[in-house]
Amino acid sequence: MLRIHFTGQDLARTTLAEEPDPLWEVLLSLHQLQGRDGVGHYGYWRERTRRRFPRHAERLLHLTPPRGYSPDFLTPAQAGGSFDDAVERVLTTNPHRVRRELELVRRPGSSWTRDLAAGRHEAVNGLGQSLRVYHRHAIAPYWDSIRTSVRGELQQQVSRMTAAGVDDLLSNLHPSVRWERPVLKIIGFPERDLHLEGRGLRLQPSVFCWQTPTKLRDPSLPPVLIYPVRTAPGALRLTTEESRTEPLAALLGTTRAAALAAIADVCTTTELARRCEISLAGASRQAGILREAGLITTRRAGQAVLHDLTPLGRALLDGSDLPIHSL
Repeated sequence: MLRIHFTGQDLARTTLAEEPDPLWEVLLSLHQLQGRDGVGHYGYWRERTRRRFPRHAERLLHLTPPRGYSPDFLTPAQAGGSFDDAVERVLTTNPHRVRRELELVRRPGSSWTRDLAAGRHEAVNGLGQSLRVYHRHAIAPYWDSIRTSVRGELQQQVSRMTAAGVDDLLSNLHPSVRWERPVLKIIGFPERDLHLEGRGLRLQPSVFCWQTPTKLRDPSLPPVLIYPVRTAPGALRLTTEESRTEPLAALLGTTRAAALAAIADVCTTTELARRCEISLAGASRQAGILREAGLITTRRAGQAVLHDLTPLGRALLDGSDLPIHSL
């Protein structure tokens, strides 16, 4: 059992996160990806993500065993900003700390993890690339529903705290949590005591946290307790845009369907490559195939080349009736 010891100052400094933490969702979703629990909550997501798992993200599995320790540096303290800002905080972690935490991971190492432990520039950049690619494919398409779930949890907890105070909040955080002032007891952890010592505690709801709360291993880091959001099965849903391109992916392929969706807002080849996270040559090739199929047009505007949807391409993307003149 984990026992978190509060002082009066800690209670005053305890905060409830207003937004989901993207790096915690990345880490915990990697755990769920490798497991079988929570079929009602994660079954569709797991099947879809496994089917489309990006090759560039495979090395993340070396760092995230489904059971046991994953490096604390993968989930730095939340300081606002974009997902890219959060990734940069991961990549600028002190190399000594990275090496120390990698030694604690109970999973066979690889040449890449050894290079990462050695602080080699290529390996560190590879970690950033893997996090961004995985987030784009496994988290970003579901972000609207993740945020909705976390914000719903926030509203419930704020209402509880407003009506009955922080004691009631901590008493009803999760079935595995018991509040016996001034100690928060959490079942499912090894016997351990964590003294907050005036630092307070950040309470972070998470969609991919399953059954039992979790936390950072290093007690010297800013204290955070990640706990499961109470959601009904099926709450994890694709955003409207992803739902729209999902059937197209089966017809055209994932990259080509993404390219068609990206061109809906008119873009250059460079912008297409950036939006789809592919090379410039790859973007040019995809645009050429879509153009030959009559789904997009390409025109020059000064020195730039602009791609736009044809009526047929827009009808296919929107799932609407095809224009008669296109038949």
